[in-house]
Amino acid sequence: MIRSDVVVIGGGFAGLVAALASAKRGKSVTLLTYGEGTLTLNSGVIDVLGFDEHHKAVENPLAAIENLPASHPYKKIGTKALEEAVDFFTGVARKNHIPYHGSLDRQMMVPTAVGTLKPTCLAPHSLSGSEVFPGKKKIVVVGIKGLKDFYGDIMMENLKKSLGEDKSYELIEVNTGLTGGRDITTQDVARWMDTDEGTSSFSKQLSKAKSLQSGNTTDVLFVVPQVLGTKGHACYQTISSRVGTDVVETTCLPPSVNGMRLQTLLIDSLRELGVDIVENTKVVRAEKNGAVATAVIAQTASNEKRYYAKKFILATGGFYSGGITMRDFEQPKEVIFDLPVYFVKGEENWSNKELFSDQPQGFAKTGILTDESLRPVDGNGKRVFDNVYVVGRNLGGYDFCFEHSGNGVALASAYKAAMM
Repeated sequence: MIRSDVVVIGGGFAGLVAALASAKRGKSVTLLTYGEGTLTLNSGVIDVLGFDEHHKAVENPLAAIENLPASHPYKKIGTKALEEAVDFFTGVARKNHIPYHGSLDRQMMVPTAVGTLKPTCLAPHSLSGSEVFPGKKKIVVVGIKGLKDFYGDIMMENLKKSLGEDKSYELIEVNTGLTGGRDITTQDVARWMDTDEGTSSFSKQLSKAKSLQSGNTTDVLFVVPQVLGTKGHACYQTISSRVGTDVVETTCLPPSVNGMRLQTLLIDSLRELGVDIVENTKVVRAEKNGAVATAVIAQTASNEKRYYAKKFILATGGFYSGGITMRDFEQPKEVIFDLPVYFVKGEENWSNKELFSDQPQGFAKTGILTDESLRPVDGNGKRVFDNVYVVGRNLGGYDFCFEHSGNGVALASAYKAAMM
């Protein structure tokens, strides 16, 4: 019999944080994962609330949460739990040598791979663009020979629009020697940068930029793809020191190197605390006694295993990762506990004609509604389970993509569920 204080189902950002926060409380934790989670698909920055329901840019996310509708997950989580979650996360990140910069009461702007600026609340120092843009007179965009999905000339032109024509701009290209007749990814370059040879070569090639040869080197800012090593903050610090000025990474298309760094940080922290991480395990259903879940059943290649716990945290990614399915329209289903699922009714309200519009997408709000403890409720607000907690993208009532709130909701809900 496998028994724990807490079973967390799902290995994405919300699941990893929920398991870590639970273990920090001294609980015995089993983490059941099926797949790699989504951290390598996102930038690893913490967007708390970039835009309100009218698609107006939010300057103070903490204050703007007060104006969200009652059905929004943040209203159930509460700002106190959000603040505590941020303190918890930044403490863990700092201890593991990936310090995050930012705050809940203002946005910082991080550069994207196409040179636009994206609002976020918390980012590693290597991505905290708007913290180093002021005062810089020269911007050097660094391309990588053969790097897939990164176009330095487009980035430079868009940075001119974003940062202004009063700065000078230069485009250089670094040769890693990795091409071998194929496109390379940010992960390929980051692993090269983990080596002494890669770090040294990259630094030397940046030091040849014309902008460094004239005037004060601290006036120069290098904007690089997300390639500064896979092992935390060390490569970023080394490169900045060797070129003698600031370097900032962009966000990027998947695979996300910073997402990898964050995933590694969290998994290493879980293992240090003795969390039992069970990989490649698909949870298919639950057993219950009235309103109390007693176990979840995982299907293996040859048999079934039961995992018993006092408390279950559901972090299966919702509609986006198969935690909620909809094989027939208007019949959504949560696949493990068979929880009631909220969705916008009426096919005409399901989606907008334009994918990127100034209105949320109806389908994106699909998810599970909860009480203020994050326990699931039905359509009448009645609690369904006493010891099941719902976190991350399983939660209904918000469009994380439209709002730029995905990792913020994941972090805050995971932390609060662990504290319950």
